[in-house]
Amino acid sequence: MPEGHVLEFTGLTKRFGPVTAVDRLTARVEPGVVTGFLGPNGAGKTTTLRILLGLVAPTEGTATIGGKRYEQLRHPLQTVGAALEASSFHPGRTAANHLAVYAQAAGIPRTRVDEALGVVGLADVAGRKVGGFSLGMRQRLGLAYTLLGDPGVLVLDEPANGLDPEGIKWMRGFLRDLAAQGRTVLVSSHLLAEIQQSADAVLIIARGRLVHEGSLDQLVAADEVATIVDAPDRAALAAALTAAGIDVQTVRAGLSVRGADTAAVGAIAAAAGVALSWLQRRGPALEEVFLELVDGTRASPAPPADAHEEGGRP
Repeated sequence: MPEGHVLEFTGLTKRFGPVTAVDRLTARVEPGVVTGFLGPNGAGKTTTLRILLGLVAPTEGTATIGGKRYEQLRHPLQTVGAALEASSFHPGRTAANHLAVYAQAAGIPRTRVDEALGVVGLADVAGRKVGGFSLGMRQRLGLAYTLLGDPGVLVLDEPANGLDPEGIKWMRGFLRDLAAQGRTVLVSSHLLAEIQQSADAVLIIARGRLVHEGSLDQLVAADEVATIVDAPDRAALAAALTAAGIDVQTVRAGLSVRGADTAAVGAIAAAAGVALSWLQRRGPALEEVFLELVDGTRASPAPPADAHEEGGRP
């Protein structure tokens, strides 16, 4: 089974003249989970990935794969599979020949070409020229390239771009399967909704700086979440909750309760013999939180106590 590796960014900075594309980025990506790399267009995501893959030299700091820089890897294609662009194909080559060139250069058996194409659903078009491929088919071919060496690390930039709904659903499941095998899966995107449905952890950057590291659930502070509950006999419900020492406020949808989750509220209502018509845990919309983070109007919640302590956040 391929071995996943920890990806570490330590004080990573990249300047292009007067422009700072990546600004003191310190973060860690663990194996066994799908990690989303989020940020608006121009946030510095692609520059960060290019530094990780040895395509761009950092101005300061390091980006390592299992403790090594990309150029130090003995077998890079068998260690890291990366797809940063869906258009970097020779249009006159067939899908199989495109992969065969890389397989031969890396000393990978030719049988892996057919296996990789089969995994991404392109076995039937292996003999077709890439110039006639749709964007979605090119995305799949790019993914086949990343799998060619059966690597333990996958780095993908906007992998769902150009895929139809069925392809997007397949991609989500496929990435989760790869992570479940113990591989490290880092997926870059500017689409929160897509990452929300496929990633277990996220790194969010804005203007080259890390603004959140952790799960999407951690984006919403506990004091921003309330339980909304209602009943045909709202007065009896309010009385039961108040008697239990819970602060209750009347809102349009019913009663807003803080400091008690849905299970606790339901148990209090049941004990008081009050039938409920509505019970929901509610917080601010994730999209709003994300936009506030990248706009700089919200600070990321503090990381949990067991979060890694190597290095500091920028």
